[in-house]
This record gives sequence, structure tokens and C-alpha cells, in this order.
Amino acid sequence: MSLISEVKVLKQEAIGPGYYRLDLDAPAAAGAAVPGQFLHVRCGNSLDPLLRRPISIHDVDREKGTVALLYRVVGRGTALLAQKRKDDPVNLLGPLGNGFSMPESSGEVWVLAGGIGVAPLYFLLRELSGLNHRAAVFLGAPASKQLLCAREIKELGHAVATATDDGSEGFFGTVTALFEFFLQNRIKPDRVYGCGPRGMLKELGHILKRKSIPGEISLEERMGCGVGACLSCACRTGDGKGGFRYRRACVEGPVFPAGEVVWE
Repeated sequence: MSLISEVKVLKQEAIGPGYYRLDLDAPAAAGAAVPGQFLHVRCGNSLDPLLRRPISIHDVDREKGTVALLYRVVGRGTALLAQKRKDDPVNLLGPLGNGFSMPESSGEVWVLAGGIGVAPLYFLLRELSGLNHRAAVFLGAPASKQLLCAREIKELGHAVATATDDGSEGFFGTVTALFEFFLQNRIKPDRVYGCGPRGMLKELGHILKRKSIPGEISLEERMGCGVGACLSCACRTGDGKGGFRYRRACVEGPVFPAGEVVWE
């Protein structure tokens, strides 16, 4: 099966200031995708911009053959993508990357998302819901307007707690501080998943190491080719001997065991 496909837009929806959900008629990608993978998207209709943009797979309906992308406009490429309308063509490469592993038992699962980091985690939460596995979900953002998908996650049957840096909704502070607060007052989770800004993931990684909690995190790295050739997304991971080695987020990641990532 070719990883390159030309698909059509079903719907484009603004879900917050600068945030969009793009629904695509993409049966090949829908049938192959697993949570944590991404699509390398050609955002314009020409070779300008030249490089594709890596965007996490947010949701999948395998029966309908549809894929949803949740993204934030941060530059020329995503600004062009936000102009797409119903029936417009979109060229995709993927699904690409290494995704999340599903829990093997019915133990306690906690999920942390910082801002747009909720994008790949929603797909994971849908899959968990389909397995009758309920998670505790922690959503963090700078302010309430940037908290995404809380209602949709609750509709999947998961419990949601929120944190905002400015105190406009939920816990007043970071999502990792909220996570630590719950650790002090509840049973320790058996497994943790996370995605968000680098600083958040670094702090989460340190907490999981101190508490000896296994987990997986999805790194947000700049990617050029998406297939491991350009090495622009190389990140440090432990080599098992006290040192480190470089691994490619687009191939060996973007999901890594939390304890493997070496934070600079």
C-alpha cells in the first residue's frame, strides 16, 4: 500500500482562537492508523511551501474511512491548511511514526495533555474507551480559551481535571503540578501517557522517574522529511549504558518510553 494519498476535505472547523479541526475522507490512512502516529501533510496546492507539515492523527472512524487532524496555526504552512474547505484536495504521506502501546491490563491509567498536545491523546482515549478502559485525564493550558476537547473526552467516559496557568479554569498552575497533587491524594497509576510542550514533558519525565511509574510520551519535534532521512528531528535517548544515543522522532518516535528520553 502506498503511503501517499490524495484525499478530500469533509469539514474544517475553528474550535478556538487559532485552533482548527480538519476532517478528511481518507480510508487508507484510517484503516492503518494507530494512536500516536502522524500524517505528513502538504498544506498548499503547490511546492510553496516546499516541506510538508507533521500533524498528529487526532481521531479516526475506520467504518466511515475518515481521519481528523487537530492543529494550531503557527506559520505559513498551517495558515494555508486553515484555508481548506469542503471537497478541497489534500495530499498526505502516512500514517508515519511509532505510536502508543495499549495497556495490557485493566490497571489505573492517567493521561496528561498540555495545550495542543491533546491532539494525539484523544485518539488514544477513544481506543481505550472502546476497550472499556476508563482513564483519568489531566488537561492543561495557559488560559481557559486554550483548553481543548474536555467535553469530547468526558463523552468518551473518561474523568477530566483541568489546570490553567492564569487560574481562569480548574487548578491554578501547571498540569504537572495538578498531576503531582493527585499523586499525593490518590492511588498511584499503573501507566501514564503524555503529550505537550517540551518543558511539560521534561517535568513529567522527572516525576515519573522519581515515583517509578511507567509511561510513554509523544515528543513535539521539528520534522523535515518525516521518514528518517534528513535527521532534523533527532533527539537524545538513553543507550542503556549510562550514556545516550540519537533517535529519530519521525521513525523511532514520536512516542518514546518516558524513561528513555534524555533532557538537555
